[in-house]
Amino acid sequence: MPTNYEIADMLSLLSKLMDIHGDNSFKAKTYAAAAFQIEKLPVQLAEVEPSKIASYRGVGESTAKKIIEILQTGELKALTDLIAKTPPGVIEMLNIKGIGPKKIATIWHEMEIETVGELYYACQENRLMRYKGFGEKTQQTVMESIEFIEQHKGIHLYADVEAYTLAIDKNLKDHFPAERFVITGEFLRQMEVIHLVEWVTTVPIDALKQLFGSINFTTEEETTTSITFKGPENVVLKFHTATNSNFGTVLFQTSASEEFLKVWGDVQEVGDEAELFAQKNISVIPHPLREVYNETPVTDLIDVSTIKGIIHSHSTWSDGSNTIEEMALHAQSMGMEYLVISDHSKTAAYANGLSVERILEQHKHVDELNHKLKGFRIFKSIEADILGDGSLDYEDEVLASFDLVIASVHSNLKMTEEKAMMRLMNAIENPYTTILGHMTGRLLLSRNGYPVDHEKIIDACVANSVVIELNAHPRRLDIDWRWIEKAINKGVLISIDPDAHELSGFNDIRYGVLAAQKGRLTNSKNLSSFSLAEFEEYIMEVRREKGI
Repeated sequence: MPTNYEIADMLSLLSKLMDIHGDNSFKAKTYAAAAFQIEKLPVQLAEVEPSKIASYRGVGESTAKKIIEILQTGELKALTDLIAKTPPGVIEMLNIKGIGPKKIATIWHEMEIETVGELYYACQENRLMRYKGFGEKTQQTVMESIEFIEQHKGIHLYADVEAYTLAIDKNLKDHFPAERFVITGEFLRQMEVIHLVEWVTTVPIDALKQLFGSINFTTEEETTTSITFKGPENVVLKFHTATNSNFGTVLFQTSASEEFLKVWGDVQEVGDEAELFAQKNISVIPHPLREVYNETPVTDLIDVSTIKGIIHSHSTWSDGSNTIEEMALHAQSMGMEYLVISDHSKTAAYANGLSVERILEQHKHVDELNHKLKGFRIFKSIEADILGDGSLDYEDEVLASFDLVIASVHSNLKMTEEKAMMRLMNAIENPYTTILGHMTGRLLLSRNGYPVDHEKIIDACVANSVVIELNAHPRRLDIDWRWIEKAINKGVLISIDPDAHELSGFNDIRYGVLAAQKGRLTNSKNLSSFSLAEFEEYIMEVRREKGI
């Protein structure tokens, strides 16, 4: 059955295509508003009685009929009809930053442009600027967005291909029970983005071609030792063939980066890659660490099982989907010892940020919940906005009322390095800042982060006893794992935080751990691995140190 997210996506696309075609604007806005509300619902509409769907906020009778149609058929005729009347390239333009449906309608109907390639060429010729509503800034934004999209075509987030990869792996092993299949490459190294999914296998190339050809996969490339396919999901699959006698060698050569292999040197033919490490008399280097060559073993490498607390979460008090109590009980059921509630601050009006009055109410509510909960604690926090001058968006006396403060940039993200560093350094030096949240503001495959001097930020966090967050949302994973080892070696604590807006968001901790392992993060250097007693002691110690 379609999920709420899938229903919302269909209604959102329907709204946008209606705007592009100049259909009823009131209905288009209604569908867009419903899509926004449906994403935040705490229950799946597939589990709701059809007669009750219209009673949900933002969902009227007309929209409810559309939802029921989706639930019953998996399709939406109105959307299917509009898609059929719209050139594919025009629909693709909806992914371009800087232009919405109304501008896309102008591009299509007035400029007679129907593909992203044509649009890019028009930008190069300064044609967009000749039309009403398209200035030089819009044209430049469109060009940059198209360049970004083209650069990342065919690339996927690890989290987006994980289930697909594991399902393919299982199906292959079921289909060829006597043969060997081992996932290798970027996926095995737990890279945050995946260009292609790779396997080492003993299955002959002809047998693979026959299998994948029968399920509508196309052959992209073939050599004597490998073959590459692409399927309907647009994920590239590559298979490296091996024998039992050289399986370990092929696995080793495909599971490490070029930089790692260059330092390693010549590789002999072995059946088990562990033999290669034995020949060098060193411990086996885990696959996630095979980016940069480093023989030093990590004895306490971070693991999901060591996470003791959920730090950085949003409840229904701001833009979350669950109450604080629901989040606390869920965290407790996962074996966690504490929950840090950090709803959005007052500047984030778009996210129902908390006024000072609402903060007082929330703190009273948290006190009541903590009185009820046994062996578990909810900490009072806030995700404070770092303003344009680097200050936080509450007075000191308000900030002092929180157990801890996460400081993050959410606005005016297009900055020079000088501007970004001024904002971040001022926030880090604020004595009330406990954790620096998603430090570059990046969204993987969607938005580059603002430019920062990582070295200076790390040094400032050391000097001011500020923890650096590893935001575990698979689209953020920020701080980048490539800077973690340098940070912890200088004395900075990292905190793997889910930035959860719903209960399922707690599961994102796992993606943060996978990235942190690549950065050689240890359990003792991760704040969310601290026990409740250790976490309380750390928070109090930092407050005493800062005199707050």
